[in-house]
Amino acid sequence: MENLKPLAGQAKVGVGMMVLNNKGEVLLGHRIDDPIKASSDLHGEGCWTFPGGKLEFGETIIDGAIRELKEETNLTADKSKTILLSITDEIRPDTHYVTAGFLCKDFTGELKAMEPEEISEWKWYNLDSLPHNMFLPSAKMIKNYLLKQIYTDK
Repeated sequence: MENLKPLAGQAKVGVGMMVLNNKGEVLLGHRIDDPIKASSDLHGEGCWTFPGGKLEFGETIIDGAIRELKEETNLTADKSKTILLSITDEIRPDTHYVTAGFLCKDFTGELKAMEPEEISEWKWYNLDSLPHNMFLPSAKMIKNYLLKQIYTDK
């Protein structure tokens, strides 16, 4: 598969992980304000976001979400207990992402900001007191979780 290349102009796949602790709080990271260092086609600088990112070519969506969680937070999800939570579309004039969101309630590791040049800090938030400036894919994942629906295009 190493010689295969994705086609230009196609929709891209994003992955995200909603981590829920035993207090019912979700883990959110604050993306730095610098749009170059925060590097997102969806322009999420300055927003709060779930761990996540772009799916690597040849990687399954669950493995991508677990990889992003580890790379960004130092937490390791229990794959056997991680479930698909949400599928969303993020369509902008210059990009299109289909984002697969997962729910993780079982994890190990010590929480750390592993990529401080992109995410300045990680904090736990109650679902009823989330910050207002949420990264759109993460906000849609929370909406789907609360509505108990998998897909939304809004």
